[in-house]
Amino acid sequence: MTKRMLCLDLDGTTLLHTGELTERVRAAVAALPDEVEVVIATGRSIIATTPVIEQLGLRHGFAVCSNGAVTIQVNPDPPGGYSIAETVTFDPRPVLEQLRDALPDARIAVEELGVGFKVSQPFPDGELMGVTREVPWEELVRDPVTRVTLRQPESTPEEFMEMVERAGLHGVSYAVGWSAWLDINPEGVSKASALELVRRRIGVEPQHTIACGDQRNDLEMLYWAAWGVAMGNAPEEVKAVADEVADDVNDDGLVPILEALGEAVRAGKPFRDGVQSQASHRYSA
Repeated sequence: MTKRMLCLDLDGTTLLHTGELTERVRAAVAALPDEVEVVIATGRSIIATTPVIEQLGLRHGFAVCSNGAVTIQVNPDPPGGYSIAETVTFDPRPVLEQLRDALPDARIAVEELGVGFKVSQPFPDGELMGVTREVPWEELVRDPVTRVTLRQPESTPEEFMEMVERAGLHGVSYAVGWSAWLDINPEGVSKASALELVRRRIGVEPQHTIACGDQRNDLEMLYWAAWGVAMGNAPEEVKAVADEVADDVNDDGLVPILEALGEAVRAGKPFRDGVQSQASHRYSA
């Protein structure tokens, strides 16, 4: 049977905004046929991603972390249950010096791979997983990094986005989150760029790729996939690039998509064949 590649964002798609994995979603992922390769694609760090992989029961395969800057291979043998397959880094100094002028009150975090974050000042409780170390400016900008995060909890998302846009970032890839949160990656790096490398590595044809997401850092991924599914809680600009809109994450909107995919694979239906149900948002893949 034809192998399919299912790419799943985590927060707001597979997980509730509280970070909880519901039993319905967990069971729907577990019920997928072996022909479906599940690949996690998230803005989370490795440390924040691997516990979810374990909850989902994914013991082999790949996960794209840090919005595409880090790809891990899931395997129960190495310590931690994974090995690093790919990383892309950049020099954070130029962009951080630019943003320090544009967003002087923003809190800054640079990722320490597999460890946690170095921060300019503490982030709100629960937002960063792993070890966080408050360090001076020169240590923040000293070494190449996979990702830089800026957070300004005192601002609304709209105010924060306006400030970021005024900064006129160049030479990097970035995505503004649903809160006043900015992730910056090396130029040209996104979930889509990392997923394309995984697709080639596992031997799935481009027309057999499905991606599900809910935020601006999923835009490239939804456009890249042969079938892009935006969650009902996604912003309008994300829904606009998707082939289909599922129900809200709070209603387990991912479940009908997973069930329909499983049914189509078991029935041997061609990709995207058949009539979609407007009630359940199901499709044939």
